[in-house]
Amino acid sequence: MNIAGLLQGLVALLWLLAIGGGVFLALRASRGQRVKGMSTVVIVGFALAILVTAVSAGLVLLQPEERGVVISAVRPEGYRQQALGPGLHWVIPFAENVITYPIKKQTYTMSIAVQEGQIQGDDSIAARTLDGQEIFVDASVIYSINPDEVVEVHIAWQTRYQDDLVRPLARGVIRDAVSQYRVDEVVSTKRFEMAQRINDNMRTRLNENGLVLMEFVLRNITFSPEYAASVEQKQIAEQLAQQAKFVVEQRKQEAEQARQVAQGAADSSVIKAQGDAQARIVQAEAEAQALELIAAALKDKPDLLTYQYITKLAPEIQVMLLPNNSPFIFPFPDVTSTLATPVAPGVQP
Repeated sequence: MNIAGLLQGLVALLWLLAIGGGVFLALRASRGQRVKGMSTVVIVGFALAILVTAVSAGLVLLQPEERGVVISAVRPEGYRQQALGPGLHWVIPFAENVITYPIKKQTYTMSIAVQEGQIQGDDSIAARTLDGQEIFVDASVIYSINPDEVVEVHIAWQTRYQDDLVRPLARGVIRDAVSQYRVDEVVSTKRFEMAQRINDNMRTRLNENGLVLMEFVLRNITFSPEYAASVEQKQIAEQLAQQAKFVVEQRKQEAEQARQVAQGAADSSVIKAQGDAQARIVQAEAEAQALELIAAALKDKPDLLTYQYITKLAPEIQVMLLPNNSPFIFPFPDVTSTLATPVAPGVQP
């Protein structure tokens, strides 16, 4: 508990005792009882209560987040030009009084939601874009009173600075900023730029009135039902178009894949045919070379063919029957020279 609070408690106690003593003294006097000594105590009690009350009325304790504007009946201008800072201060009792102002951060919210803003119900800002579309903006203004300009704020706005300055100023600046952009820019490419424009304008206007803007928060943007429905239809159409494009691309890929497979099969057939032809060519060349070698060998040694033929005969062949009109493959030895002339049976040679 601070000193001012203790003094206020003491004042209340002293006045209670003084009044109680006065009542008690009046009761004794009404009964004809002695009150001479007690009357002095009651008078002293009243005097002490008045003194402590005066002291208590002159002491003001301000917290660190507070500043005090002194309203004075003894000054020509009616107030002290310098605001009181945090701590314990003395003012002239009953001739001066102190109005305290918070210098801490304060937030003023305007929202379409019923329970979110300072005003119950829909308090969003209705604004029209450059292309004539109506949108609804939810925003919060975080600000504080400039400690060096508390007196000026009191003179200009008193305690009405939030309702009469912050609220209408924010709504007007937001409407002016929204009117500079098309609706598609507000919700996409230019949203940050628009919020920065509002922030800069708000900062300048609040500074001119003794307030400091800490941050402007663009909370939400809502469209009219008609525009929201058109946006939804557009998105559905774009999604369908994207899906159709995807199907077309997929079909193209499948066709390309089939073409590549066919091309590969064709190339494989060509390569195989070329390989077979090349093999036949090589084989024919080899056979031709072999025949040339055989021909050259037979040219010098004609009996070699007969020898090769004989070597190819099976070992078990003893007799060969040939047609009478078929030439001999090889010349047989002269029969007359190697065989005796047949002799009839019973005839001596």
